Amino acid sequence: METLTVLIWGFDLVLGIGLICLAWWTLFCADLFKAIVLFITFGLLMALLWVRLEAPDVALAEAAIGAGLTGALLMAALARLQNASRGDSPNNSPEPSEKSND
Repeated sequence: METLTVLIWGFDLVLGIGLICLAWWTLFCADLFKAIVLFITFGLLMALLWVRLEAPDVALAEAAIGAGLTGALLMAALARLQNASRGDSPNNSPEPSEKSND
């Protein structure tokens, strides 16, 4: 029984240190794509931490909103930012052509 407690404490310690390191790397990452991927990973590990703290409702919200929805929105914003920096049109639809009045 004592071995199981030590393993649980060790897992919690690795999870906590991993979250702190991941947060540090996310904040100081120069590449935006890599920062977004690190942010999504942070959200998933944070959801795991909430499960360990016996808060499954918060864990589900963190996984859905923190990692899923916010990550997808950040990826879409990055794609639009890259398109704008290349001079592409912000929307993917072609420009409407003028119709003649025949």
